[in-house]
Amino acid sequence: MPTTVPLCSLGFSSVAIVLAPGWEFLAVLSSLIGCNLVEPLKHGNGKPCIPLINSELAIPNFLTSSNVRNPINKHDTRLRIFPGTANPALSQEIACYMGLELGKIKIKRFADGEIYVQLQESVRGCDVYLVQPTCPPANENLMELLIMIDACRRASAKNITAVIPYFGYARADRKTQGRESIAAKLVANLITEAGANRVLACDLHSGQSMGYFDIPVDHVHGQPVILDYLASKTICSDDLVVVSPDVGGVARARAFAKKLSDAPLAIVDKRRHGHNVAEVMNLIGDVKGKVAVMVDDMIDTAGTIAKGAALLHQEGAREVYACSTHAVFSPPAIERLSSGLFQEVIITNTIPVTEKNYFPQLTVLSVANLLGETIWRVHDDCSGGYEPYWSLGID
Repeated sequence: MPTTVPLCSLGFSSVAIVLAPGWEFLAVLSSLIGCNLVEPLKHGNGKPCIPLINSELAIPNFLTSSNVRNPINKHDTRLRIFPGTANPALSQEIACYMGLELGKIKIKRFADGEIYVQLQESVRGCDVYLVQPTCPPANENLMELLIMIDACRRASAKNITAVIPYFGYARADRKTQGRESIAAKLVANLITEAGANRVLACDLHSGQSMGYFDIPVDHVHGQPVILDYLASKTICSDDLVVVSPDVGGVARARAFAKKLSDAPLAIVDKRRHGHNVAEVMNLIGDVKGKVAVMVDDMIDTAGTIAKGAALLHQEGAREVYACSTHAVFSPPAIERLSSGLFQEVIITNTIPVTEKNYFPQLTVLSVANLLGETIWRVHDDCSGGYEPYWSLGID
C-alpha cells in the first residue's frame, strides 16, 4: 500500500504526499531532505546507450541523471553470440565489433548426416543471438539453425534471436501458379516453433516475408554499406543512373537512387520462362554515356543481371556496376560476372564467398558493423529510427 507522509514533519508547508513503498519511498524522501542516497546494485546489460537528449536544452538533473549508464564490463554482460557453421567469419567480425567473445558451442555431424549441437557454456537467463544464414546448402544450414534454437531454449535462455543474414526460401513467398507451396511461410513457422523469440534478417527478398513470422522481425538493409563504398569512388553524380534488373525491384532501386544523389532511374524489362532462366526484352530509361549501377537483393546464377548488363552496353552505357547484398553465386554465375560486362561487382559477406569464386572485378563489403550495431540496439531496447542510425532500417 502507498504511504502517506505529512510534509510538515519534513519541514514543508504542504499537507501531505503519497509515496510508493520500498525503494521509491526512500528515493523521494532522500531528495526532499537532501541526502545522497546510493542506488541499489543493478545488473545492467549491454553497450552503454547513446544519450537521446539534446545537450543544448535545459533539462532538470533529476530527469537526466537516471538515464546515464556507466560502461558495462563486456565479461559481465548477459548477451551471448553463438556462431553456426554457415558463416563463422561473419560471426567473428560481429563479435569483434561489439567487443565480445563468441560463445562456445559444439556442432558436429554424424556419419549419417544428422546434426548434433551442444552449448559449451551456460545461457540461463541470457539474451542469446544465433548467427546462421540459411545459404547453400540451405537445408543443412536451416536444420542446424533450428537445432541451435532448440538447444538454447532447453538451456533456459531468456531470449533467443535468430540472426539470419541471408534468409533462404525467401523467393518462395507467394503463389505464382497453381498447386505451389509458399515455403517462406513454412520456414518462418519452423523457426518460430523451434523456440526463437525474434528474427533479425538482412535484405529479405520481399517485405511481405516479415508478415509470415508470428514473432518480431528486425529487417536490416545492406544498402548503407554499399552506398558508403560508392560514395568513396570518384564518380560524378551527373553521370550516374541506377538500374533495376526487373520490374519487381523498382522500389528497391528507387530507394537506392534517392540516397545516391537522387540519381535517375532505369528499368530492365524481362520475361522469365522458368526458374533461373531469364530473357531480357527492352530498357526503360536513358543510360547512354552514363555509369549504370544495377541494384538487386541477390545474385544467384547471374542470368538476370548479366543479360541486363549486356543490354545496357548495347544502349550506350559507359560502365556498368553490379551491386547486391547476397552473393548466392550458383553456377555459372562466376563465368557470367567475370566475362567483362561489369566494371565492378559489389557484394556483401552475408553469404561467405569461397576463394575459388573470387575474380578480379569482385569487391566484398562487410555487414558486420551493421549487424553488430543492430544487435546492440535490439538488446538495449533502442530504436533505429533517428540519426545517426536511421539507415539501419529497424523500428
